[in-house]
Amino acid sequence: MPDNLSDSPTLWLARELVGRASVTPEDAGCQRFIAERLAAVDFDCTWLSKNGVTNLWARRGSGHPLLCFAGHTDVVPSGDGQSWTVDPFTPTIIGDNIYGRGIADMKGGVAAFVVALENFVRRSPRHRGSLAVLLTSDEEGDAVNGTAHVVEALKAQNTNIDYCIIGEPSSRKRVGDTLKNGRRGSMNGILLVHGIQGHIAYPQDTKNPIHMVIPALAELLATDWDDGKKNQYFPPTSLQCSNIHAGMGASNVVPEALTLHFNFRFSSENTAESLQARVETILRKHRLNYTLTWQFSGKPFLTPHGDLVEHAVDAVKDIMGITPRLSCDGGTSDGRFIADICPQLIEMGLPNATIHKIDEHVPVADLDMLTLIYERLIERLLNDGQ
Repeated sequence: MPDNLSDSPTLWLARELVGRASVTPEDAGCQRFIAERLAAVDFDCTWLSKNGVTNLWARRGSGHPLLCFAGHTDVVPSGDGQSWTVDPFTPTIIGDNIYGRGIADMKGGVAAFVVALENFVRRSPRHRGSLAVLLTSDEEGDAVNGTAHVVEALKAQNTNIDYCIIGEPSSRKRVGDTLKNGRRGSMNGILLVHGIQGHIAYPQDTKNPIHMVIPALAELLATDWDDGKKNQYFPPTSLQCSNIHAGMGASNVVPEALTLHFNFRFSSENTAESLQARVETILRKHRLNYTLTWQFSGKPFLTPHGDLVEHAVDAVKDIMGITPRLSCDGGTSDGRFIADICPQLIEMGLPNATIHKIDEHVPVADLDMLTLIYERLIERLLNDGQ
């Protein structure tokens, strides 16, 4: 690790990226800046932008194994800037930490893997296989024109990735203490229960959708969606209600309809189709008059123990002296798209304690430690096998 902050190329690059206000789907020049650096170490850079979203695919070499680092340059809005200790887009070091919107999620991770790739290529210009970088400015937004679009373009070219490391902030207390080797699937449901509106004093002339939905909702919430199956990687499949609304605000009117929003986070024990079918069965059982629409966000993916997981664990041990915990919890990531063309994929990055929060920050030292972990992992995957 550098003796002083000014000697750290990762810190320097992270500050350059955080200083660009790339609120989704804007990139604010981050990827162009990175592409110039990658081109300087013989990466071929291809732009796959779509509908205002900036996407970069950069590759060095043509053989296999193909090792890809993936990430995003867009960030969530900073919120009320007056609530921040510092200007959110002016990266600032206070004590042992660097503050700024996106430093944890995930410009610090992007800076670390770019510098790690540069260092590796300069040491091993004739490495086996290929290296790649996939970047988008649509991860924090709709996630339609970003990584999903790039993956479709790679499919059309019959390009498959052997190993992918996503620089998402996976760690909890110390960099490297947690690796994500999978993610749950996500699916939203919008249930509209139809009733008959009328005066609340004459219930015989109405059908109250609030009363009608309660027994069905109780059964939905009590259902074991995994049927008692235990999965060593995933937490149990969960149905959570996020919004329920009925009525017009009048206290003497039975509402005509009720709208319920809910979400499934599901393990590999289920599919979107199996969950949809079970929900429909319960709703029909309770004889509801309803309309149900689904919004599918992504299927679950899992990388069990294999080359990538084992080398990643060993790389953390080599640099940090700790054994990382494997986890599949948390929200979704762009890994759900990349998994279609990559059998081995993990998320490994900085601590996530302050992501999306006011005063987002990470320890300065973690930037260089993560760079060293990435470098060691690249060595293990591409050079140790020679």
